[in-house]
Amino acid sequence: MDIAFVCYQGSGKFSLIEEENTLLLEYLQARGLQVRKEIWDDPEVDWAAYDWVLLKAPWDYFDKYEAFLHWLNRLDQLEVPLLNPSAIVRWNSDKHYLKDIEAAGLPLIPFELLEKGEKVSLEKYFDHFATEQLIVKPAVSGGAKNTFSFNRKEAEELSGRLNLLLEQEAFLVQPFISQIQEEGEWSLVFFNGQFSHCLLKRAKSGDFRVQHVHGGSVHPQTAPEALLEQAKRYIAAFARDCLYARVDGVQINGTFCLMELELIEPFLYLAGSPGSYENYYQALQTLTRRVSETVE
Repeated sequence: MDIAFVCYQGSGKFSLIEEENTLLLEYLQARGLQVRKEIWDDPEVDWAAYDWVLLKAPWDYFDKYEAFLHWLNRLDQLEVPLLNPSAIVRWNSDKHYLKDIEAAGLPLIPFELLEKGEKVSLEKYFDHFATEQLIVKPAVSGGAKNTFSFNRKEAEELSGRLNLLLEQEAFLVQPFISQIQEEGEWSLVFFNGQFSHCLLKRAKSGDFRVQHVHGGSVHPQTAPEALLEQAKRYIAAFARDCLYARVDGVQINGTFCLMELELIEPFLYLAGSPGSYENYYQALQTLTRRVSETVE
């Protein structure tokens, strides 16, 4: 079984992500798998030579989105299976997917979509969400790119800036959730639908971004039972046949509310979680065997 371990052309900017990629690749190779690192947009790669393509960290896909979609189509044409499945990756690559989760009746942070080409005034969303602080982010994004937090006084100036950005792509607007700064953001990691490990991410003082590249800190946790049961509902509904999934959210009045369901390139926090590398390996073995038997 030949497996392409797909990453991006790293530049050292996201050193922890690149370190995780290297350590996981070495672990899978040490367990006897025929795994080779490939860059997703390298034109020299012969994808048809692989039995599986394992999508680990295409961390620049949102900067090359059309090329990324074309690459997914190419894999489909070659009938080379992707982990996670290409249809799910397409769906998850654009935050319009939140509409499906909302329609399923699962709790999530309220949102409104601002479509490409719209002209918007952000002032109305303060009353719409009954908040004094808003967040806007691109519908296709990662790493807090073009993500802004602002209050009513800043809304008019940001509206002008946002309208320029909306000429190029769609955005999402949401109320700022104070629990992120006060309590942190939960992440629960699943492999092949089975829970692996849990962590709590906290932003640095004065910031709202919990990503480690922006100074956020990570705290491994034992998952509270109620939170874990709620997280499993998102996995069961939307992460079928996924090698990996990360459920990100906050607890509001005792209810876990989804922020994002990460099914493309999430940092998996493997190093700080005992057994996580083996959990990943076992999930990969089980999932590829099951899918192969289904095809046969």
